[in-house]
Amino acid sequence: MERVGKKLKWNDEKFKRRIGTTKPVFLTMLEILTENHEKLHKTGGKPNDLSPGDKLLITLKYYREYVTMESLADDFNCAKSSVCRSIHWVEDTLSADGRFQLPGKKALENTSPKEVAIDVTEHPIERPQKSKRITIQARKKGIRLNRKSLLMLKQN
Repeated sequence: MERVGKKLKWNDEKFKRRIGTTKPVFLTMLEILTENHEKLHKTGGKPNDLSPGDKLLITLKYYREYVTMESLADDFNCAKSSVCRSIHWVEDTLSADGRFQLPGKKALENTSPKEVAIDVTEHPIERPQKSKRITIQARKKGIRLNRKSLLMLKQN
């Protein structure tokens, strides 16, 4: 919890910029995760290497900064598999609670969209370049171009 406490001491602007959400929303998420964690572990079991607060920070950092799970594992001194399990647990727990669940497809179909974003960036297609000299030689000799004939022409 020391990481979470340190981050909660930041001012609101820095917290929003670095974590990606406001403090009240973060605290609500943390409360949901802590309650669920206590329910899961009230009968005992193996202690986790990450607290619910650390799991929440990992998940938000993963989504905010597009950091790899391996670098998150290095930052939080745990295994990559722990990071993966933590992210899935946070997602499942928050969506099961209902307060952070997005509306379904049917709810979106019933309303008209206010804004639409379309990605129109162009990406060049990488294709192998044909050598003009080889194709001209093949046309002169009347050879159909296949791998074997291309190799023979290149050797000559």
